[in-house]
Amino acid sequence: MATEWEGKSKGTVLGYRIYIFFIKKLGLSASYALLHFVVLYYCIFSVASTRAIFYYFHKRLRQSTLKSLFNVYRNYYVFGQTIIDKAAISAGLRDRFTYDFDGIDKIEDLLSQKKGGILLSAHIGNFEVAQHFLQDVNAFSSINLVTWDREHEEIKAYLDSVTSKSNIKLILIKEDMSHIFEIHTALTNGELVCFTGDRYIEGTKFLEQQFLGATAKFPMGPYLLASRLKVPVLFVYVMKESKKHYHLYARTAEVKRGDAQGLLEKYTDNLEWIIEKYPLQWFNYFDFWGDKANK
Repeated sequence: MATEWEGKSKGTVLGYRIYIFFIKKLGLSASYALLHFVVLYYCIFSVASTRAIFYYFHKRLRQSTLKSLFNVYRNYYVFGQTIIDKAAISAGLRDRFTYDFDGIDKIEDLLSQKKGGILLSAHIGNFEVAQHFLQDVNAFSSINLVTWDREHEEIKAYLDSVTSKSNIKLILIKEDMSHIFEIHTALTNGELVCFTGDRYIEGTKFLEQQFLGATAKFPMGPYLLASRLKVPVLFVYVMKESKKHYHLYARTAEVKRGDAQGLLEKYTDNLEWIIEKYPLQWFNYFDFWGDKANK
């Protein structure tokens, strides 16, 4: 099993090119059907990822061996669906989907203060489709996503070239820490800055916290910034509920100034709550808990 996340997601530009091709030529349902072949490949040949997500179901969620194996397949399938959905919605098929807004007033109240705000999300569900729906309720005009993944920038550039242009701005984490200035600029302009707070890279500063019954490492940066800056903080997730329906959740985080560990504890409590509702939509395919023995 891979011992840590390496700063790259499982999506690639080639993968998105293939998805866009099938969506345009065959439609959404046929693209979903073809996913079964892709999922079977990953189950068999992506050994480290399969072991990692099996561990999540079997040891952390305490599911039986048989149920865990079945849910590994389902997890890969739902992950593939979210990628197809993102490509389809960006390609102008937004009207094929419906959306529930649970806590949208919190985002609107946050922006009305014109102080900017921090959104803490996770690699769960499909957060990036949110901006295509939130524009209907004037919730925000742009969002800044802080990410390690340079492939993410390439994917966004490709989607912008063949689909409707995304309002999402990427802030890439840099070794010289210059991304901190970009974050401050965005917040000063009253914009939203989103962190996914559930992936730690070896060699960077981290905090430890109990999560799903075992200690895990989380990146220190998002919690340190969010607890020090005088801006509101929300926990936000966008979850797939059915074939063409999504549900946005936004919850206010109570932040004690300077208490990064306390904010992380609230984050993990909230993340456990959303995982309990949507256990198949956790998409971290590495040894999240550092259990190299895979006990």
